[in-house]
Amino acid sequence: MEGFLALSFVLLIAGIIAVPIAARLGLGSVLGYLIAGIIISPLLQRLGVDVVSLQHFAEFGVVMMLFLVGLELEPRLLWQMKAKLLGLGGLQVGLTTLCVMAIAMLFGLVWTVSLAIGLVFALSSTAIVLQTLNEKGLLKSDGGQAGFAVLLFQDIAVIPMLAFIPLLALPDLAGIENLAPGADVSSHGAAANGAEAVGGFSLVDGLPAWQQALVTLAAIAAVIVGGSFLTRPVFRFIAMAKLRELFTATALMMVIGIALLMTLVGLSPALGTFLAGVVLANSEYRHELESDIDPFKGLLLGLFFITVGAGINFGLLFANLGAIVAMTIGLMLLKGAILLALSFVFRLGGADRWLLTLGLAQAGEFGFVLLSFTVANKVIPAAIADQLLLVVALSMLLTPAFFILYDKIIAPRYAAAQTREPDPIDENGTIIIVGHGRFGGIVNRILLGAGFNTVVLDHNSAQLDLLRTFGVKVFYGDGTRPDLLHAAGIDEAKILVIAIDDEHQATELVQYVTKNHPHIYIVVRARDRNHVYRLYAAGARDIIRETFDGSVRAGRSALEALGFHPYDAERQVRGFVTGDKEVVRQLAQLYDPEIPIHQNEAYVARARELSAEQEAAMRGKSTAFASRADRGWVPPSEADIEAEAKQAKS
Repeated sequence: MEGFLALSFVLLIAGIIAVPIAARLGLGSVLGYLIAGIIISPLLQRLGVDVVSLQHFAEFGVVMMLFLVGLELEPRLLWQMKAKLLGLGGLQVGLTTLCVMAIAMLFGLVWTVSLAIGLVFALSSTAIVLQTLNEKGLLKSDGGQAGFAVLLFQDIAVIPMLAFIPLLALPDLAGIENLAPGADVSSHGAAANGAEAVGGFSLVDGLPAWQQALVTLAAIAAVIVGGSFLTRPVFRFIAMAKLRELFTATALMMVIGIALLMTLVGLSPALGTFLAGVVLANSEYRHELESDIDPFKGLLLGLFFITVGAGINFGLLFANLGAIVAMTIGLMLLKGAILLALSFVFRLGGADRWLLTLGLAQAGEFGFVLLSFTVANKVIPAAIADQLLLVVALSMLLTPAFFILYDKIIAPRYAAAQTREPDPIDENGTIIIVGHGRFGGIVNRILLGAGFNTVVLDHNSAQLDLLRTFGVKVFYGDGTRPDLLHAAGIDEAKILVIAIDDEHQATELVQYVTKNHPHIYIVVRARDRNHVYRLYAAGARDIIRETFDGSVRAGRSALEALGFHPYDAERQVRGFVTGDKEVVRQLAQLYDPEIPIHQNEAYVARARELSAEQEAAMRGKSTAFASRADRGWVPPSEADIEAEAKQAKS
């Protein structure tokens, strides 16, 4: 028990310390976990931890991740990906396998071993790539979708690979005993794990090929039918208990059960759970399943990355440093070149092309499984497999650096290259609107409907082209540039509406306009209260919080649902709005951008006083029958009149 607690504490503290630091430095959580594993590797050895076995357990995080990915992918969308799935994914695996095989044969390895190495290196890391794409919000991009299609095909390809690899060890095909004299295959640790993986209970062992196919298809059909027809009544029954932990347990049971079923028929558990996720993508319990499983997925994936870092054999690495580094770099350059060529074939453009190229250039976690399997089946000698394991681990370790290269250098360059010249502004108006999104667009429509001419500036090219198809006149250009504001007629304009997303740019624009064009009235959009304070300090006075009015309307609806008369509800929220504006105005005087709000003692003290005063002012005893002069907007009902008469008599 003490050993388990010590191991758990070490793993948790390593992740808790390393990951926030890596994220703060812009390195991503994956690299943080990998570095944490490297740092604690000596300690794990001292504790006698079997890192390989721990890694096999942690690989279940990949299974859960693919289940969650499947939940986000409807069958219709999966069918739309068939060209990339089969074409791009199939070509990547095939070409990489053949190229690696050819290079290995040039170095004197027999073709069977070379082919096995090609199959191992053709796979990429599903765990690292999908986790990183999700973190960076790139999974929905064209490059992210192409990468996902390739990864999905690779996971599917693992199944025939496992069936094919044992054939390479047949005497008439290989003769592995002559390949590496003196190699002790049986003593290799990975071999034992591989033998254990294939030597357990199975539903297809000993069956003829056609019966194995039937059993496999039956298992897949069971997952599809069960996901489509059985999960809803089961989860509905579980939900009746109103115990969240029971729902979580059911979700875990389902994922583990599907993974087990796939394993028993010789399929990839990750593939099975992905299929189950796709089937459940339209289920009303999808979001509940996501929220229940996501924490377990995150913890297990973190553990997996830690074990990858901890599993690096530094003794062997330093003894063969040049060869292993050269193989790692060569592998990543080769896969990158193949992916880059395929990106041209499948017409990926710009940054998406490089996202695919750099994101999938590594070897993957399934490489550990295949290498163990090849050693167990006497396809690859243990001495070679040990070095190949280091190549797989080192390439995975370098992958986050490739994503950093994409983020910091490649993506910004393509973003800059894709910008177009500003449109010539051929008209002036009394109103200039900077930004025509979900906020500025509504303001523009109201003003146009009232008969005013507006000059709208927006630098979102795709949004602008869309608006023009509907006849909305918008000029392309960065509204924060003084020259474009001058061309738009800011010297003669009366009102400037600032509706851009970037808080920093909005604040700087307010500062510029208030200083250089003090005659113009500024209406500016604010993201939150902190942004309000910064805009106030910059000189703005008419500041609109983007969600404030919607929240006020929701509050009024809630009051009416609680039995408030519409007049009383409206009076209540109007009192809140008036009071809140005064609160913000006074607190803006105490706001200091250099001090966090909760540490600004003067701000906190005054905020408490004003909040108490506002609540007291809103708790008046006025009813719908008070202030009759102000209630013309809502005529009294018959019930109101009767109630007022009864109140007067009493």
